[in-house]
Amino acid sequence: MHVVSVDPATCQGHARCLAFAPEVFDFDDEGYAFVPEDRSTYAELTDKVKLAIANCPERAISVSETANR
Repeated sequence: MHVVSVDPATCQGHARCLAFAPEVFDFDDEGYAFVPEDRSTYAELTDKVKLAIANCPERAISVSETANR
């Protein structure tokens, strides 16, 4: 499984991730991206998520692997 996350210390709120994958990313009250827990884990990354990762100017989005449950 793939777990998508945003580093809150690195995100600058450019909103590119939300433009590419609004079904995955959300923004907090201060305008910084995060991935709600119920949207963070995927068996396969979608092209939209891959585009969001590739287009984040701060490289704040990461993907980690977790064991299949």
